[in-house]
Amino acid sequence: MMTNEQVMRYGRHLIMPEMGVQGQEKLIASKILMVGAGGLGSPSALYLAASGVGEMTIIDPDVVDLSNLQRQILHSTSSVGMPKVESAAARIKEVNPNVKVNAIQDQLSNDNVRQLVRECDIVVDGTDNFQTRYMVNDACIFEKKLNVYGSIFRFDGQSTVFCAEDGPCYRCLYPEAPPPGMVPSCAEGGVLGILPGIVGVVQATEAIKILIGKGNPLIGRLMLYDALAMKFRELKIRKDPNCPVCGPNPTITELQDYDYFCGIGHSEDGDVANEPLPVVTSKQLKERIDAGEKITLLDVREPQEWDITHLPNAKLIPLNDLPSRLNELDTADETVVYCHHGMRSARAIGLLQKMGFKKLKNLAGGIDSWAVNVDKDMPRY
Repeated sequence: MMTNEQVMRYGRHLIMPEMGVQGQEKLIASKILMVGAGGLGSPSALYLAASGVGEMTIIDPDVVDLSNLQRQILHSTSSVGMPKVESAAARIKEVNPNVKVNAIQDQLSNDNVRQLVRECDIVVDGTDNFQTRYMVNDACIFEKKLNVYGSIFRFDGQSTVFCAEDGPCYRCLYPEAPPPGMVPSCAEGGVLGILPGIVGVVQATEAIKILIGKGNPLIGRLMLYDALAMKFRELKIRKDPNCPVCGPNPTITELQDYDYFCGIGHSEDGDVANEPLPVVTSKQLKERIDAGEKITLLDVREPQEWDITHLPNAKLIPLNDLPSRLNELDTADETVVYCHHGMRSARAIGLLQKMGFKKLKNLAGGIDSWAVNVDKDMPRY
């Protein structure tokens, strides 16, 4: 039975016929696994806590960074440097002290994912990398739990509910992971700060509907949101009868090596890469520049990133423009390629190598590493 405080707190729910006392008691008895306490996890966790879920397990390995605050509303300026799960737990307790929060500062992995999924009623996936998405998907299939999925990039977002018995899973929609670096992360491509609020609230809404057994969840339907056009669209997703994990004759019956599946650290033919990417650290590059060595600095970021900051005497050729502007580079020059964190520059080096360039190095950690280790007055973004 709810306390007088709970009746007052959840009163606007209790007078709704779709919710009522029984629906609210289902929320109070529920256990949710929040994968990630970042952009999507922030609005989802806040609204689920305010709505009265009883227990929330939040797993995230990261600490709060100043660059998070543009969109991750669970955290504040005073939280910078604090583990995200601790910051999230403190904020949730302020919103609703009735919620039990299990804060786990750890990476989701094959060692812990199945137990965490097994112990919850529903999973809210706010991750931003393909390895974890496939891992969460497979664990939800194995443990027979629904997975409320969301994804954001720049002005676009999407959400659906995976792993229902009669609905598709993540592998039905994306049977293969894209090549590493092909899809930029939010750190590389940017994201509108408000966007995760929209998509994260959709995820929270779907979770509540499922927990109380009301409404029509986004099972078999992919909601697409375009913030620039302010349009919502919907695509039907069908269950793949040949899906290797949720199909009638599954070939994947246990957790996989998801780094390998997503091509992390492996060559295109699936074998472990024999030749590591040639790299130079920011400190090593600084020493060589100070010694007067002739080095061409190639910046493959976008013009708006160049306007924020760039290395002195660098040449800007955005990655997408590189194939048509190779004539501006000399194969005889020793060239250090850099971007924001090192992913786009790695792709640029692969392209340049195919075109006959030999004297190439990737700036490890990109210009962000230079700002951290060499020029602490350089703005970071």
